[in-house]
Amino acid sequence: MTTTFAPPALLDASHLQPTLRQQGYAVLGADRVAQCAATPLAELLAWNPLWEHLPPDAYLRDGGRYRRRRHSCFVLRGEQLEQVPHRPHWQPLEYNALHGGLERHFEPMEAALVQQPAWSALLRWLGRECSALKGEQPWFVEAHQFRIDTTDGIGRPTPEGAHRDGVELVAVFLVARSGIKGGETRVFEADGPNGQRFTLSEPWSLLLLDDTRVVHESTPIQPLAQAGHRDTLVLTFRAGGFQAQA
Repeated sequence: MTTTFAPPALLDASHLQPTLRQQGYAVLGADRVAQCAATPLAELLAWNPLWEHLPPDAYLRDGGRYRRRRHSCFVLRGEQLEQVPHRPHWQPLEYNALHGGLERHFEPMEAALVQQPAWSALLRWLGRECSALKGEQPWFVEAHQFRIDTTDGIGRPTPEGAHRDGVELVAVFLVARSGIKGGETRVFEADGPNGQRFTLSEPWSLLLLDDTRVVHESTPIQPLAQAGHRDTLVLTFRAGGFQAQA
């Protein structure tokens, strides 16, 4: 595995598609995210306080109390974005050995976030990237706000371990990290020996993953002092419909 201590962020947004096609993932710094989404970075940063109001995740099967989250779903058809009626989050055991096969009902994301023009701009941009990579079609988008904290002394961003999500594209935004160590990102080829590890630290930097080609995980976090947390926004883009229990 290749080891790096800083994320391999793209210096030019025009390299995004070639990089995704070559290695199955790409990292963009916050300035590039704002540029691509045609949204001032200040508008993205203004969302950060909304992570202070996430309800606890009541479904952690490892008995932990370290995760808070909200979840909402959207359909993107070209440039037309629609929020769909609130629905549970479901994954098969094939993709989530710990929490798969379980309907998980989370509180929806707040209107103060999802009704902002910048929210629509962000999802439309990522939809265009997904269509460029996989072919133009409707995209079924699940959005997850996460806070992983050190309530239990250790917090696990990916308690299921290295995994795929069963979608076409995964976007992981590092919203904030405070008072912690750890939280290293690891990306591996799904069908090969190569991988890379790095730590996202810049607010609103982005890891984009071709979920059909790579698996990913984040290492546990520990507090540097009394308490700490790591906030992320995860968006998944899936063709053909939402994952749902048959």
